[in-house]
Amino acid sequence: MKITVFGSGYVGLVTGTCLAEVGNDVICMDIDEAKIAKLQQGIIPIYEPGLEAMVKENQSAGRLRFTSDVKEAVGHGLFQFIAVGTPPDEDGSADLQYVLAVAKSIAENMEDYRIVIDKSTVPVGTADKVKAIMQQILTARGKALEFDVVSNPEFLKEGAALDDFMKPDRIIIGTDNPRTAELLKALYSPFNRSHERIIVMDIRSAELTKYAANAMLATKISFMNELANLAEHLGADIEHVRQGIGSDSRIGYSFIYPGCGYGGSCFPKDVKALERTAKEIGYHAELLNAVENVNNRQKHRLFEKINKHYQGDLTGKVFALWGLAFKPNTDDMRDAPSRVLLEALIEAGAMVQAYDPEAQEEARRLYGNKQGLSYCDTPKAALIQANALVIVTEWKQFRSPDFDALSLQLHDKVIFDGRNMYEPNLVKHSGLEYYTIGR
Repeated sequence: MKITVFGSGYVGLVTGTCLAEVGNDVICMDIDEAKIAKLQQGIIPIYEPGLEAMVKENQSAGRLRFTSDVKEAVGHGLFQFIAVGTPPDEDGSADLQYVLAVAKSIAENMEDYRIVIDKSTVPVGTADKVKAIMQQILTARGKALEFDVVSNPEFLKEGAALDDFMKPDRIIIGTDNPRTAELLKALYSPFNRSHERIIVMDIRSAELTKYAANAMLATKISFMNELANLAEHLGADIEHVRQGIGSDSRIGYSFIYPGCGYGGSCFPKDVKALERTAKEIGYHAELLNAVENVNNRQKHRLFEKINKHYQGDLTGKVFALWGLAFKPNTDDMRDAPSRVLLEALIEAGAMVQAYDPEAQEEARRLYGNKQGLSYCDTPKAALIQANALVIVTEWKQFRSPDFDALSLQLHDKVIFDGRNMYEPNLVKHSGLEYYTIGR
């Protein structure tokens, strides 16, 4: 099938590449000509395990191409995926300018039937806006062309996006046209072989499903962080509590790991956007507001522990910071807890020596040569002359350090762990103080 994907960022690039992987003829279109030039050379703008190899393989096979030519892109695919960003506006609502700009471009250039598919995470009612702007432009052009608008939200986890696309838990198709539903089923049939994963519903329900999923997962994280803070005051161990409740099949173990808060491109943005949607219709979404507030507070917990340990005087202290990305297997630092922490430490007069296996370049892009912040090439380099170690991202390479060596290297013999990576007694046995979340 011929497919066009607008947007060559995280969602667009993964979507286009995976659709090409199963034999489709895919064009990814982006107005950023510099990005397209790099993609044409096989240079990938994001880190996602396995993505670079898959892009190059499909480029070589002729199934995946990149262009900045709108007319070529619209003329190519029966299926026109919109996978551009929907960043939060100042009031927290999703900014739809890029989505609507793509819809406008499609309507201005289409010459026959097109299926326009909203892959971006968009508020309920966006498909109606896309449909309206396209119809307005087609009418102005004097063209009586048929088109359909579909909601087909993505459920990709950064760090596992290829598996999530190739082996999805579910494929949501929001459409009011049975014919269009059958065409989308045919498109997704290669990903739907072992058992039925496709769920067809009305468009507005599909749009809400994406926000509901992310808000539910964010709620689980904030709930566990609330419990972790409570456990500290009660003398309980949140890890034992986690195992006790996770063994209940109604709850499960996913997304009940306490820590220093969630970040990334989805949860913070989508919780705010859903709150804003509720506000627009006059509904006060108390739980969503609490989820966001707990998370914002949780991002300050590590700094509070550090500041208390040093009795409010961090001037001249050097902290080794392991982890910058908001989670492992990505270089994404959007809304990352590491940013709140390192900015607070530097503001308090401390110095930060940061290491992350993938997010170093992103940190340099964000902070440049910020005074008090240095970037290290290895975890060991970050420890040189450090008073303490702070862990913010649970990369695998941090799982089994030499605690005896850490005890000798760290001037103040203390670790602040925002991800509860180690067994407390094991750390303390090496003569280290060990601060955790809820233990």
